[in-house]
Amino acid sequence: MELVPRPPFGRMFSTTRRVRLSDVSPSGRLRLDAIARYLQDIANDDARDANLPAFMSWVVRRTDIEVTSPCVFLDEVTVTTWCSGAGSHWAERRYQITSPAGGLIDAATIWVAIDSETGRPVRLVDEFVAIFGEAMNGRKVSARLTLPPPATDAHSTPWTTRFSDFDALGHVNNAIAWAVVEDVLAERRHLRSGRFQARIEYGDGILPGSETRLVTHDVDNGANVWMTVDGAVRLAATVTALR
Repeated sequence: MELVPRPPFGRMFSTTRRVRLSDVSPSGRLRLDAIARYLQDIANDDARDANLPAFMSWVVRRTDIEVTSPCVFLDEVTVTTWCSGAGSHWAERRYQITSPAGGLIDAATIWVAIDSETGRPVRLVDEFVAIFGEAMNGRKVSARLTLPPPATDAHSTPWTTRFSDFDALGHVNNAIAWAVVEDVLAERRHLRSGRFQARIEYGDGILPGSETRLVTHDVDNGANVWMTVDGAVRLAATVTALR
């Protein structure tokens, strides 16, 4: 993971929110799926505040999260975002979540720009570069997927979607995938400290009625996770405990 520092200039956007009961684990730690909701919410708020062209929508290609010090129940956290790089049809958005008690969470997401009517990727428009280009400072990023396919000895079980898993785009929301990773963390004591790095990469979306399987494989100090439909990987994730 490359989590670049805050830029000395350019557009930044911040908001505050209280960590609520539905956001935390039984131990009070802000969960990964809640973090993902915070990230997608502030990304949407920033895009609206910047008056980006109405025809542009965005879908997540990859998200990295690094929890150095967990935020906890009832923390009033500050969520800050800025654009940290771009390619032809996508941009990287960096985030930082902090709390007065010392919570520190860094994240980065590759968002692919799509035409809201056709659903096809579109090039970043001049208005986008004019608004976010200064903070990017010419940095180029790749949208290439890097995580490996399932290991031959990985464990596979059926995974049933629920109506509430699907968002306005008609596929399983990216935050739901992080909830699946939380299930994997809960079963592995060495990953319960709340300090870890994690990455999710998204392929084709999981649609209603899909016969989905959850595939897991333990690795040194962490675990790999996949969700498959008819044997094809729809998303891949990896999580590693920080020492």
